[in-house]
Amino acid sequence: MMSENPDVHCEGNTLQLKIALTGNEMTKRPKINILLCDTFPGLLPPEIPSYASMFREMFRSVDDSIEFEVFPVMAGVLPKKLEKNELYLVTGSNSSAYDNDPWILGLKQWIRDASSLHSKLVGICFGHQIIAQALGGEVQRYTGGWGIGIRESVISDEIMHFYFPNGRLRLLYNHHDQVTVLPPGAIAIAHSDFCQYEGFRIGHDILTFQGHPEFTPEYELNLIKNHAKDEDEHVKSAAVKSIKQRCHQGRMVTQFILHFFNLTKASPTSPSDPEL
Repeated sequence: MMSENPDVHCEGNTLQLKIALTGNEMTKRPKINILLCDTFPGLLPPEIPSYASMFREMFRSVDDSIEFEVFPVMAGVLPKKLEKNELYLVTGSNSSAYDNDPWILGLKQWIRDASSLHSKLVGICFGHQIIAQALGGEVQRYTGGWGIGIRESVISDEIMHFYFPNGRLRLLYNHHDQVTVLPPGAIAIAHSDFCQYEGFRIGHDILTFQGHPEFTPEYELNLIKNHAKDEDEHVKSAAVKSIKQRCHQGRMVTQFILHFFNLTKASPTSPSDPEL
């Protein structure tokens, strides 16, 4: 079945994957494969054409040479080959990592296969959670409520200090679930009072963030105003205040991701955030 969207790869729908690690050392342009775990129907404002476009904008703000391919994971479509010089990004979702939907179970197995082959994986929000769960960690609904707005966390991994020299990370968030136990071999990269594991890495193959570097303040404000009627008013008010008072460091996280995986030739730049 062919997709109407030219950058969505729709070959096959089997969950039984035969994954072979291959590579092309001569690849000139970096490539990011977006494992799309939701399309958020009805949530995106008119100026955002798709959820996948938010990731394209995010990475192209740092390196406009990057190529992309999108895999609609909820339809059971996953990469069948893993290229060692490409990045595989697992996106956010309204689903939970502990759900038993067939596409979630298939994604977990794919993550285990990819990890065993030392493929480059990055997880964002739900992606962070399902990578943890697939590899032996635990994810639960957080009893402390909705994580929304810009939250500051403390860097706990020295590898991030060039990009965040004051030891703090600020990102936009939107989540109810949290990783409560890291998978074996994982190193926490940041923590906060609200969330013990704001992200983790496993060697130089896997990197995850609970926050949303692809979000913009404008998008999050729209989400709070128009799509959160059942949420606590105090939480929403505090979130709006945080967005107006703090700087979202999504672009700095994007730089970090690309350099962590050696996917860009662009020179890393030191932060110019006035809060640093």
